[in-house]
Amino acid sequence: MTPIAHIYNAYTGKFGVPRQSGMVNGLVSRIVMEPEYRRREALRGLESFSHVWLLWTFDAPCKSLTVRPPLLGGNRRMGVFATRSPFRPNNIGLSSVRLLGIDWDCADGPVLLVDGADMMNGTAIVDIKPYLPFTDVHTDATGGWTDEVETAPLQVVIPDKIRATYPALTPHDWEMLVQMLQNDPRPRYQNDSSRIYSFEYAQHTMHFIVKDNTATLTEKYYRT
Repeated sequence: MTPIAHIYNAYTGKFGVPRQSGMVNGLVSRIVMEPEYRRREALRGLESFSHVWLLWTFDAPCKSLTVRPPLLGGNRRMGVFATRSPFRPNNIGLSSVRLLGIDWDCADGPVLLVDGADMMNGTAIVDIKPYLPFTDVHTDATGGWTDEVETAPLQVVIPDKIRATYPALTPHDWEMLVQMLQNDPRPRYQNDSSRIYSFEYAQHTMHFIVKDNTATLTEKYYRT
């Protein structure tokens, strides 16, 4: 397979990227087609759909038949095909995202504008398909072992002095950061309240701690 497009957004580092599509809403990603597909006829009719499926590729595949899902704290194994772990026999990802529109006339257009992506900036996309509600929605679906896991969102605190440290970030950026932290990007088996975690957002390195179910953005060097 060869890429047909690449996605560009503020997820400039792996840590902090949403675990699933649709978990952070409002962060717009641009899907830029490769030159041979950068033609109006390739996307004709797609603008009438509200959502699309994206097939994409990630790092080297893994041949293990079982994995330790972070959702289970990293201490229980499940079959690789019963999880969405990126450690898979083939390095293919699948995401459902909202199609906000298509910029037909920009310099590198047509460009798809999507919301809810769970892909790092620069990820290669190998296919795009329309989402079809009459067949893709299953009202009787169950979540398997994930239904047993409690996933309460974290409270988020962003001190004024931290906001002042990043003057280039807009109110919208701060709202996106709140959503990212609410989803708790830490591995589930890590719960050290004195540990400082870091992640990349829009080329900025952000630092945070988690204590009493609250994530607080902090400075790189933090003292309890």
